[in-house]
Amino acid sequence: MDHAGDGTTASDRPVMAWGPVGAVAVLLGVAVAAGSNSYGYHRDELYFRLLGEHPAWGYVDQPPLTPLLARLMTSVFGDHLWALRIPGSLAVVATAILTALLARELGGGRAAQLLAALGAAGAFPLVFGHVLLTATVDMVVLAAVLLFVVRALQGNPRWWLAAGLGVGIGLYNKQLVVLTLIAIGVSLLAVGPRRVLASRWLWAGVAVALVVGAPNVIYQITHDWPQLKMANAIREDKGADSRTLFVPFQLVMLGIFVVPIWVAGFVRLWRTRELRAIALAYPVICVLVLVTGGQPYYPLGLMLALFAAGCPSAVRWAAARSGRRVLLGAAVVLNLAVAALVALPLMPVSALAKTPIADINQGTSDQIGWPVYVQQITSVYTSLPSADHAHTVILTANYGEAGALDRYGVDLPAVYSGHNELWYRGRPADDATVVIAVGFGDSLSALFASCQVARDLDNGVDIPNEEQDNDIRVCRDPVDSWATLWPRLQHYS
Repeated sequence: MDHAGDGTTASDRPVMAWGPVGAVAVLLGVAVAAGSNSYGYHRDELYFRLLGEHPAWGYVDQPPLTPLLARLMTSVFGDHLWALRIPGSLAVVATAILTALLARELGGGRAAQLLAALGAAGAFPLVFGHVLLTATVDMVVLAAVLLFVVRALQGNPRWWLAAGLGVGIGLYNKQLVVLTLIAIGVSLLAVGPRRVLASRWLWAGVAVALVVGAPNVIYQITHDWPQLKMANAIREDKGADSRTLFVPFQLVMLGIFVVPIWVAGFVRLWRTRELRAIALAYPVICVLVLVTGGQPYYPLGLMLALFAAGCPSAVRWAAARSGRRVLLGAAVVLNLAVAALVALPLMPVSALAKTPIADINQGTSDQIGWPVYVQQITSVYTSLPSADHAHTVILTANYGEAGALDRYGVDLPAVYSGHNELWYRGRPADDATVVIAVGFGDSLSALFASCQVARDLDNGVDIPNEEQDNDIRVCRDPVDSWATLWPRLQHYS
């Protein structure tokens, strides 16, 4: 059976370069881990830490896996930022190895496998490896599932069982793996080989996925499909921006200098009858993301697969002339340098405001200022008359603020938020007549007799993020009971 048009078969598949690939993977993991304690918590990490304190089969905005990872890491290693980020470092290592394995599956020898492993050093893989996000786990799940799918399509259908297991596990993190498989399924219908869709092994894999992922599916059904509500909220809140940024994101996800490699991988797979559906799945998922208003990084898993497919072609192209080898080497080095500068905390916080890095990588700006913001909220609380303290609560507009107060706040009143899952944690008691409102602007003025600005949030380094320049207000005397007001404060994003 022809593999990607180069005559490689399962019987003469190149030897896996475990030593060199493993060394590259470990070096990437160490590079990511070295900056684990820099800057600060990402807003999502603060949220996962909060959710992990209350383990559940699911939450209104996500399945349980990433919050449970946060809980596991802090329980085993302590409540430290570096502990929370251990899964990210391991994800980079795993993604590098899995991408190299896929390049080998597609006929890539030692050099192609090493080049493929460096796909994990692209801009977005490094971003997802530096912090703990749902995308961190998705990156590994998708790399594994796509490897198994390629093996199944190339003549060993039993790998559908492994793919099903990967999908079942992925369902506990996010439904992105399902979107990717929908894209592959549509592509199989469109360009074949359609006989695969009748394979008993494929449907056995579907059964495995359903059995393994059943608790999460049951949670969704019994809770009125909260993930669909969340997807709709994201589409309404960020859909327009996501569509605008979609094409630029595709060019920079792995790095602008290696775009020709994954484009070559697309062409190579398209020319292979057994794997043409993997190539077509990339534009299909792009259309699905654009239509649904999903996040621009959702095609990353398939892009890494295209990159792996292009690595053997890139190595053969470079081997023809010494000048080409220099050009490929320079492209890889430049890509590594730019990706590391954008994704990793290599620059002092004080210098970030003078660069476009925080604007390019929102994940960087979302790590800045949390302890300072908490100090400023604390100063508002301590400035209240002591008689107010027993009747004061803090109300935050988003989960980042609530998570930061939980992590850094000392001797503060109870914190509440109507954002996503936190709304379900409960409302303030009716004797809470003084509210320190963070990040709402003027939107609460109709709910209280008075709301006065106490101060603005300022991270002190002039780096823009969702909190910077928001105000802290002291609101007094709710106009109705909290039971009546609380539904009006529920919001998703």
